Amino acid sequence: MGAASRVGERVGSDLSAGEKNVFTAVGGCVPGHQRCPWSGDPSGCRMWALAWLGIASLCLGTAWAVPAKERRKAEKPKAHLALYENLDLDNYDLTLDNYGEILDLSNYEELYDYGDLAPKIEVGTLAPRPKDPAAPPDLGTTAETPKLQLLSTAGPVPPAPIPVQALPSCQLCLCIGTSVYCDDADLEHIPPLPPETTYLYARFNRIGTIQASDFMGLKKLKLIDLSSNSITRADADAFRLLPSLQELILPENRLTALPELPRSIVRLDARLNSIPSTGLRPDAFRDLKQLQFLHLSDNQLDYIPAPLPESLRSLHLQNNNIQTMHEDTFCDSQDHSQVRRALEDIRLDGNPINLSLFPNAYFCLPRLPTGRFS
Repeated sequence: MGAASRVGERVGSDLSAGEKNVFTAVGGCVPGHQRCPWSGDPSGCRMWALAWLGIASLCLGTAWAVPAKERRKAEKPKAHLALYENLDLDNYDLTLDNYGEILDLSNYEELYDYGDLAPKIEVGTLAPRPKDPAAPPDLGTTAETPKLQLLSTAGPVPPAPIPVQALPSCQLCLCIGTSVYCDDADLEHIPPLPPETTYLYARFNRIGTIQASDFMGLKKLKLIDLSSNSITRADADAFRLLPSLQELILPENRLTALPELPRSIVRLDARLNSIPSTGLRPDAFRDLKQLQFLHLSDNQLDYIPAPLPESLRSLHLQNNNIQTMHEDTFCDSQDHSQVRRALEDIRLDGNPINLSLFPNAYFCLPRLPTGRFS
């Protein structure tokens, strides 16, 4: 007996009876047994056993050759269930403080594979049918070219219809929100304005007069700028009935009188006009409790238009014909404790008045007026 036979007998002697039966059932023979179930040759039995072992090894290798992606998909349900094993659903309260304790995101990318969610693009496929049941146009036929109709010159061509909301001001001017810009538009009068107008700029035109109807009903109008026009007259009620008007800017015109102003006015600029003192109403500014800026320089005033409201901060009267003033023009001569802290800017330069002749007229002011003191 050779060396292989002696090794086989030692291995066979170590097997139990049950193991010998299993080994024999799969086609092998137990070493030490001289006969094979289907053959009487022990060497042939060993060859069959080696063949069966090779087949088993091939099957195991194939099983382990499954792609890693498929194994992750097979393990995904188990891992998904393991994610929730530590959750106490009876006392579940997820907040920003315990977010990391309740959910373990360290293996989040391993648990969820988003490779299958990537969009798949099929090249060469047809576009889907439209949902509209109407039949698609036949691309095989050419659409008929529309025929142009020549306009008849026998009569006048009617103008295009104008929308009801359109206003002349937004055709001649530029309307942005509630602001209307009519600068340098060659206007001779104020155009009709939208009812929501808040700011009007109509500078550098040829407007000659301001009528009471020009701003009627514009309750939200806050600013009117009519600089550099040719305005010679404004109706008495042209601005008085505007409850929201705060700024009235009228420089470089030809005004000879100021109309009545609304009590909401904060700034009045009527520089470079021809307004004399007789062109101002008596006590024209006394009741304007919100007036802060009064600029009437380069006019024909003979005196300072007192009384002035306590709210006034800036008074520009330079380049007029003012020659004198009263001691009560700025301060109450009977109340020497009076202090007008707001009125810090008074300009009287360019007038023939000598301010040094009225030393008691400035005691309540935070600073002296600008002008000639000699």
